[in-house]
Amino acid sequence: MLVEAGPAFVPSRDYPQTAPDWERHLFPERQGSQGRHSFAPLQRLDEHLRQQLGSWSAGKGRLNPGTHRHAWRYHHVRGVGGSTLHFTGEAHRLHPRAFRLESEFGLGADWPFGYELLEPWYVKAESVIGVAGVGESTRPRSASYPQPAHPPGFAAQMLAKASSQDWHPNALAVLSRPHQGRPPCNYCSACNRGCPRTDKGSTDVTFIRQAQATGRLTIMSESEVLALVPGGDDRVKELIVAEPGGVQQRVRARIYAVACGAVETPRLLLLSTNDQARDGLANESGQVGKNFLETLSWKSTGLSPEPLGSHRGLPADLISWDFNAPDAIPGVVGGCRFTHSTAEGGFNGPIAHATRAIAGWGRQHRRQLNEEFGNLLSIGAIGEWLPHDLSYIDLDPESRDRHDRPIARIHSHLDDMALARLRFMAKKSRDILAEVGVTDLREEYGSYDFFSATHVFGTARMGTDPQMSVVNPDGRSHRWTNLYVADASVFPSSGGGESPSLTIAALALRMANHIARRLARRD
Repeated sequence: MLVEAGPAFVPSRDYPQTAPDWERHLFPERQGSQGRHSFAPLQRLDEHLRQQLGSWSAGKGRLNPGTHRHAWRYHHVRGVGGSTLHFTGEAHRLHPRAFRLESEFGLGADWPFGYELLEPWYVKAESVIGVAGVGESTRPRSASYPQPAHPPGFAAQMLAKASSQDWHPNALAVLSRPHQGRPPCNYCSACNRGCPRTDKGSTDVTFIRQAQATGRLTIMSESEVLALVPGGDDRVKELIVAEPGGVQQRVRARIYAVACGAVETPRLLLLSTNDQARDGLANESGQVGKNFLETLSWKSTGLSPEPLGSHRGLPADLISWDFNAPDAIPGVVGGCRFTHSTAEGGFNGPIAHATRAIAGWGRQHRRQLNEEFGNLLSIGAIGEWLPHDLSYIDLDPESRDRHDRPIARIHSHLDDMALARLRFMAKKSRDILAEVGVTDLREEYGSYDFFSATHVFGTARMGTDPQMSVVNPDGRSHRWTNLYVADASVFPSSGGGESPSLTIAALALRMANHIARRLARRD
């Protein structure tokens, strides 16, 4: 049984990319598809750093005129398929050295196993999803990608030729060939708005569709789990579910796997209290909600002097791993990656160009748009986030949801290491653009003055020490023998900018295999 708080989306109906006003609509927000959360006060901005790292655009000026970092949003989807419904489709393996941060550098935490243990599960996940890519030396592979890599678009080709960075076609959960009844991509560049053709490998059209085909999956959508009920024998007894009409029911199972994301998973565990778990379910260590790791990001966009047609093609079609290793950035622990991100940043239509990249209005504005559209080039960067005491998730003491339960509260703070890494990401992005002749910058946006997180991790960390982690290496609670966590909450580290979805899938497949073996031996 899959209990899902949000609705089931129908790709051909809910993602109207063929509508004349497609550009005005981001991923659809259907009733119940957005959870509520709050933010603790974010840090004050330093004016000197703002000059280097402040977000701005030619069309709108300074994007955060306030004195403190702005809590824009946590980009999370509640729905059958979760946040993969609106993800770009990047399907990355973690760098092998990302598993050993504490051992090598004395910071963060090690994973309880290495890359080699997860590698066969990466292969399985890539096969189910249909990942397209090419191998690269830092991540050893026992099998080739199941799909040929996508050809980079014209703008990406120009970037690869002119830049001194080592660029590769990005590994994408987007079909380049037909796969299991799904068509290949048509390169509309709107992956983040939802894929109406199902060529993007979101969870609803891959794992869930295959599970439904067995006839052994029941989906309860628009049904919110209010709490898991701890029992007296170190087992979860049942869960309490609010159905669409508000009627509550209790559901019992042998095994419970929580996969609500690194903000909502700790919230649910902290809400699941009784005499058996006074501080929250699986929170014997006090680590539930701690070690919150978020998206450290930067993007620079400029106008190319040559026509590029950069609004076309796949978002993030080209990637550079040159600075991805934990020690690749001089003087900083934790790496980053760079992508060609013009379409991913929303510059795949004329409205974005007109409102964000050009100042003014009237005839001159219109003439400039006609001359410039399609010539923007963006470099995006995502970097490591190391755990520290000022970034965590707890329960808001004041705000409550419609079921009268505290909502999750996000605490986020950029420490000195994150700021040093962000400065490197911003400078390198500008340098790459200048190297290819793009010096007329039109927009820059980053994590210094905005909280805008797509990738979040770490709030139910896995490990071998029950005092310093929430779940064991199999994803099972150290105490509660039938409780598992199956999302990026279990990540001990975020990696150097890798998208987490493929690692989540690989961990879940490994966990499923472990559960199946337990059930087979009646454990």
